[in-house]
Amino acid sequence: MKNNIISAFGAFICISALAYLNSFNTDNLWLIPPFGASMVLVMAAHESPLAHPKNVLFGHIISAFSGVFVFALFGMSYLSVGLGVGLAIFLMMATKTVHPPAGANPIIAILGSKGAGFIIMPVAIGAIFIIFFAIIFNQLMQRKYFTFKDLKH
Repeated sequence: MKNNIISAFGAFICISALAYLNSFNTDNLWLIPPFGASMVLVMAAHESPLAHPKNVLFGHIISAFSGVFVFALFGMSYLSVGLGVGLAIFLMMATKTVHPPAGANPIIAILGSKGAGFIIMPVAIGAIFIIFFAIIFNQLMQRKYFTFKDLKH
């Protein structure tokens, strides 16, 4: 029960912070729905390889790139949405950076007619925010997630 409360509280703080930052700027979103699902992994399944910082960051970036790339080539259609998600899965698997919540990024990019800026903001910047928050929060709560010592391995 204690772990459930800690996980929920961490997600509450991080998503609230992103929503707060989002409230200042309507041109650039800080918050996209996949980030809620990323919080489930980094808070509730923090020991999962799918929650590893490398997977969170590159999974989101690769998936956003896939959607932007497919949209730039083919525009919006039911086939381009499917192709964007399929390409994202292929690239995440090929780079060993699978992060399931990121699979929604191509859908957002294609349906929202997003350009390359979407990859940086909100995707990369938001993912970095989540990663740093998760590292700090999980360490403060004395939970195994990721430490910078892990980079040596």
